[in-house]
Amino acid sequence: DLRHGLNKGHPTTPIAKTVRPSQRKGIQSSRTKFVRSVVREVVGFSPYERRVMELLRNSKDKKARKFTKKRLGTLLRAKRKLEELSTIIQESRRAH
Repeated sequence: DLRHGLNKGHPTTPIAKTVRPSQRKGIQSSRTKFVRSVVREVVGFSPYERRVMELLRNSKDKKARKFTKKRLGTLLRAKRKLEELSTIIQESRRAH
């Protein structure tokens, strides 16, 4: 029993905290990832995504960014979508 310093007070054993659902929010599960990939494979791309991919192929990056921002609402969402579509274009180039 120390009265002062870093190790003061009654010695106790720490209790491990349980993870709440709110702390797990946003983490993608493997099942969700798989389901989304299957849906993407079956359904394909929406018309605006096809247009954006065409703009990216023709190296009109700024126009693609502005168009995506207009459709999705925020610049951060637009950047994420452009990154996703550009990786898909690169993978399709590798496949051919």
